[in-house]
Amino acid sequence: MNSGTVFVVDDDAAVRDALQLLLESEGFAVSSFPSAPAMLSSIGPESAGCVIADVRMPEVSGLDLILEMKNRNLRLPIIIITGHGDVPLAVEAMKRGAVDFLEKPFDDDALFAAVKGALSKHEAVQSRYAEERQISERFMSLTKREREILESLAQGRSNKVIAHDLGISVRTVEAHRANVMAKMRVKNLAELVRIVLNGRNMSFGA
Repeated sequence: MNSGTVFVVDDDAAVRDALQLLLESEGFAVSSFPSAPAMLSSIGPESAGCVIADVRMPEVSGLDLILEMKNRNLRLPIIIITGHGDVPLAVEAMKRGAVDFLEKPFDDDALFAAVKGALSKHEAVQSRYAEERQISERFMSLTKREREILESLAQGRSNKVIAHDLGISVRTVEAHRANVMAKMRVKNLAELVRIVLNGRNMSFGA
C-alpha cells in the first residue's frame, strides 16, 4: 500500500487524466488539478504525499510552484515533468528543490519509481519533523533553571562548575540534571548532548 497522495498538476486535461489513470492502476491515491493555484488552495502543511507538476503552465509554472510551496512551508516533494528539450528547465527545477524530473514521453516504470522515491522521502522527512517537534515540546517543558543546567551540560561543564557558576549546591544541580534527563527522555549525558547539538534552533534560557 502506497502512503500519501500523489497531487498531479497539469493544465493539459489529457495528460492530467492519463497520469491519474496510470498512477491509480498502480495503487496510488491521486488528486489532480488544472493549475498550481487550484492545488495550493486544496492542500496544507498536514498534507502527505508528493506533487507531479508540468514545468510549463500558465499562471504559476512548475518552477514557481516549487518556490511558492517553500514559502508556504509545504514540504511535499515535487517531481517535474518536462517536454523534449526542456532539460535546462529541469536542471533549474532540481536546483530549486525538485526531487526528480521526467522527460516526455516518459516510461511508466520510471514514473512509478520516481513517485515511490518521492513518497519515501516525504515519509522520512515527516518522521524527522515529528521527532523534532517532540524534542521541542520536551524542551519547552523545562523550567528556566533546567534550561540553564541543560545549556551548561551541553557545553561540557561539570556539576561542580555549574553549581559555582549558578550559585547553587552540587546536590541541587544533580536534582535539576535528573529532572532534565527525565523530561528530555534520555538515558545518558551523551544522548542529551546529541539532542542539543541537533536542535540548534532551540533557544536556551528563553
